[in-house]
Amino acid sequence: MRAARRTRYGPPEVVEVVDLPMPAVGAHDLLVRVYATTVNRTDCGFRSGRPVVGRAFYGFPRPRHLVLGGEFAGIVEEVGSAVSEFAVGERVFGYQEAHLGAHAEFLTIREDGPIVTMPAGAEFVPTAASTEASHYAVTILRAARLRPGDPVLVYGATGAIGSAAVQLLAFLGADVTAVCDSPYVELVRGLGANRVVDRTTTDYTQEDRTYRAVVDAVGKGSFLASRRVLAPDGRYLSTDVGVHDEIPFLAVATALSPGRTVALPLPARRTQDSVRRIKGVVETGAFTPLVDRTYALDDIVEAYRYVETGQKVGNVVIAVAA
Repeated sequence: MRAARRTRYGPPEVVEVVDLPMPAVGAHDLLVRVYATTVNRTDCGFRSGRPVVGRAFYGFPRPRHLVLGGEFAGIVEEVGSAVSEFAVGERVFGYQEAHLGAHAEFLTIREDGPIVTMPAGAEFVPTAASTEASHYAVTILRAARLRPGDPVLVYGATGAIGSAAVQLLAFLGADVTAVCDSPYVELVRGLGANRVVDRTTTDYTQEDRTYRAVVDAVGKGSFLASRRVLAPDGRYLSTDVGVHDEIPFLAVATALSPGRTVALPLPARRTQDSVRRIKGVVETGAFTPLVDRTYALDDIVEAYRYVETGQKVGNVVIAVAA
């Protein structure tokens, strides 16, 4: 099978598309023909080995997982002898958390893993992008402890996590202010934001408004600058360690004193139930993953380069099969 493999940490160029043996199918496994997968910030981090401390978890001195890719959508090609919940030919999607491997024509995953059948009528490309960013967004929203009607600001509303957060917050009934660049104001409004701030003309930290939560969906904001627009008991939630790796330290410092707090919520392990809940929200029409660009598997290096520009809108998808 064709797969995007790397054998060391480094820039996008360490990834090459090669022929690899087909994965073995265990008794409780599904063999899935991958039709679409994604390249995202997580893949970039695994590939580059940064932050370096992460290598303690994903391999030192060389990477443990040679084929990256978590999200996928495809068709069940084969089932193990003990599989009872899935059948050959079913359209499925999910997240291969155990050992990644979605950047390939085939992958194996346990039938009780984070995989479910696709929503009726759904297409492979957007469905493949529905599990990673939404999982992070749900983690952030739970940590925000919001109630319907609470004012919340999402900084970086056009990213994969930010666009998912805006949609899910709107679904939950929050009063959503979203921050983005000029060309995307109407797009973000269409995601369900009650109000959109054009960051090229307006500094939200200088406005006369307060929020129960500020969600930094790209890890490039500032808690200190956002403090003045946070309610006295408000929370600043980040999806990354911050521009100067300050978020973990601020989270500890603010937890020890009353008032505004900082949080860097870590997502729980993905399960079949968590993917099933995402499927349910997709089926209501309340969440549709944004897709910026689609690349062929042979062009995956270009996909990595584009993701690392920080300019993508929503998700970058790899079309593995036609």
